[in-house]
Amino acid sequence: MTATDHRTVDVTSLGPLSHQEGLDLFAAELDQLLALMQTLSPEDWTAQTECPDWDVRRMMLHVLGAGEGGASFREFGHQMMAARRYQKEHGGPQEAALSATQVADRLALDPQALMARFTTMAPACVRARRRLPSLMRKASLTVDGPVVERWTLGYLIDTIYLRDAWMHRIDVCRATGHAPVLTPEHDGRIVADVVAEWSRRHGQPFTLVLDGPAGGTFVAGRSGEGEHLHLDAVEFCRTLAGRLPGSGLLATVVPF
Repeated sequence: MTATDHRTVDVTSLGPLSHQEGLDLFAAELDQLLALMQTLSPEDWTAQTECPDWDVRRMMLHVLGAGEGGASFREFGHQMMAARRYQKEHGGPQEAALSATQVADRLALDPQALMARFTTMAPACVRARRRLPSLMRKASLTVDGPVVERWTLGYLIDTIYLRDAWMHRIDVCRATGHAPVLTPEHDGRIVADVVAEWSRRHGQPFTLVLDGPAGGTFVAGRSGEGEHLHLDAVEFCRTLAGRLPGSGLLATVVPF
């Protein structure tokens, strides 16, 4: 779905990602990330990303670590305990502490070793998350960044980890000058889900036109009401994720 399709979507028709759909998209996103990594030059791996503490290699170490935590309860438990120690020593939100732990534990991996581990991790992580019992997916947890609220484990697994991997693919492309591979079916669905959650979070009428292969036209409320916004689909997501400044409705934070 793109803005040039001239199709208008009422955001109230867009439900949250299902467990199956979220993991199908996640599996495809991990494939996209691995394909991107395989094109990187030695210089690309050391390129600085928009995340101040990470070059491209460290960013991918984080994605690898998150995936390995998803593939193994033992590894997940280790990461959580180490993150609590890190947070106690350095402060900051738990999410940042967990990411720092994932990177630190894997710093010895060069790009080739990283990709080899990634190849093993991806199917194992998706398989383990598919098997997670529905009762466990309903369990809730408190998060303290970028928003302070309670999430279900299912939302974290089906939505947040997908968005995180997707946004980091965009980050790597921006850092290295690679053009991201974007399709309506994959990236467009991820963006549409972000739009729907953004709409639920601010609750205001709007007309939103997003350009590019991942874009579309979205409305909430009666025609002509609320803010009218027109921008690139990827830049829309980067704004909500805090990588670009946003005003008005674009100041509404959506977690990635």
